[in-house]
Amino acid sequence: MISVALLSNPKSTGNRAILPRVRSYCAAHPDIFHYEVETVDQIGDALRTIARVSPKVLVINGGDGTVQAALTELHLGDYFGDNPPPVAVLPNGKTNLIALDLGSQGDPLAALARVVELAKSDLASHIVGRELISLSGGVAGSRPVLGMFLGGAGLADAILYTRHKIYPLGLPNGFSHAIAALAVLFSLLFGLRGGMFPPRSDPISVSLIRDGELTGRFALLIVTTLERMLLGSKTEVSGAAKGRLKLMAVDQNPLALARAMAASIFGKLGRRQMDGVHVERGDVIRIEGERSSVILDGELYQTDAGRPIVLTTTEPVSFLRLAA
Repeated sequence: MISVALLSNPKSTGNRAILPRVRSYCAAHPDIFHYEVETVDQIGDALRTIARVSPKVLVINGGDGTVQAALTELHLGDYFGDNPPPVAVLPNGKTNLIALDLGSQGDPLAALARVVELAKSDLASHIVGRELISLSGGVAGSRPVLGMFLGGAGLADAILYTRHKIYPLGLPNGFSHAIAALAVLFSLLFGLRGGMFPPRSDPISVSLIRDGELTGRFALLIVTTLERMLLGSKTEVSGAAKGRLKLMAVDQNPLALARAMAASIFGKLGRRQMDGVHVERGDVIRIEGERSSVILDGELYQTDAGRPIVLTTTEPVSFLRLAA
């Protein structure tokens, strides 16, 4: 009987090193059904095949783009009917935000072994519900993409800067992120732009439908359905009944960013109003700007004149939390 289905993307950066170990582990555990795809376009076919073996848990082993594509296909493709299996995510991407939120960190193979162990018993105490962000171009009938963490404004610029300037240096992820954070901080403090520093973010407008609008240049723009928002902190958003999308925007100035980071470190983010730090909830969020970038779970999308990005949420999806 198949208890765990593992969907792997061999071309994701993390899998280049660990996939031989993963294949050996799966070969030694006949209760694991391992399906490998060469491109994200094959994920729909992969899920259709996986549905035939009725796994107890679906595990995604790939980078952020693989996770996003799998969640989109799983939710929109209806491959499992009314009973899709809970999803586990191995810590195998550059940022691993979804994996971390679900208690999956460290060695991906150890995380897989933990999933196999849990699948042998009742999973009820480890299943958690998470809504997904549904991103569309605001055009009726267009197919949305789904994810759980969106970064925009200066944060998107910083992510792209890290991807194009820092990652090619071949440094460990943690060190790369630290260098990028310092570059962002110096660019804010001293107005350094271009070359070895991130560009200045473009003005954008962020609307929470029926609840007002934010307009300006932001050092950070985050929209998420995860429990954690900034520096791994849990965020308490006032007016929790207003919506399921958590929004945080931080004005592009050093003091506002310092306030947000300090509040995050001390667990006070969202508990009270702070100058330049906007923490809200909404069910529909519209982002508008002149070719402003946003990144949803590692994948890049852009606004255009008259073509805003619209964010809504799905119904809760079942995930497997590895931590007790």
